[in-house]
Amino acid sequence: MRSLSIAATGMLAQQTNVEVVSNNIANMNTTAYKRQRAEFQDLLYQDLRRVGAPSSDAGTVVPTGIQIGVGVKIVGVYRINSQGDLTATENQLDLAVEGNGYFQVTLPNGDSAYTRAGSFQRSPTGQLVTADGYVVQPGITIPQEAIDVTVNQNGEVLVKLAAQTDLQNVGQLDLAVFSNEAGLELIGDNLLLETPASGAANVATPGTPGFGNIRQGFLETSNVNPVSEITSLITAQRAYEMNSKVITAADEMMRTVTTLR
Repeated sequence: MRSLSIAATGMLAQQTNVEVVSNNIANMNTTAYKRQRAEFQDLLYQDLRRVGAPSSDAGTVVPTGIQIGVGVKIVGVYRINSQGDLTATENQLDLAVEGNGYFQVTLPNGDSAYTRAGSFQRSPTGQLVTADGYVVQPGITIPQEAIDVTVNQNGEVLVKLAAQTDLQNVGQLDLAVFSNEAGLELIGDNLLLETPASGAANVATPGTPGFGNIRQGFLETSNVNPVSEITSLITAQRAYEMNSKVITAADEMMRTVTTLR
């Protein structure tokens, strides 16, 4: 009976759906986390009577035909890149991107990664780094004797030194944007990698048309809506239960057939 395998594909698809929703809920408090959504597609169809086939010598054709589907599959898990709320932290090295763009980070192997989580720190040498110690490009060093640090909306990093009136510019933070943000590869630790699907990074100064601004003393929260996620979880659970009932019904039908005398 086709219904057994069809319902099995439905249960597997809803299991993946629940996993996606649970990951969203688990990351509700992750800085700059972007919620994900599972996308489904129907599987192939078996033509028992092909639509449009000739039905007589008079030129009549079958108007609808008989096509039986064989189930469902997960075709993708899409990332929703809407802006999260900005929360004030009063930390000088906490930076948020308001609008489009990603901070650039240098990984230990020399590759570039991208992130919107701007909870930065200073390394032992004064470089601006992520929570894991990865250098934020282009490698800005804040002098140890700096008594104040200012990052303006255009990404300029300015420091105030003792006995000096004017602020000193120690670097410029740029942002990277991509033609297809959904094509970036998630690698954990709030980092993403460029892929052929995302296109090459387009780097420019914050505030350039098409690029966001930098807000110092703020962090971007996740864009997960708890009410929406709980609703999606309940919907997925009900769909899973209905598919399981289909399997139960098909099993009872097969039992009926095998007990015929």
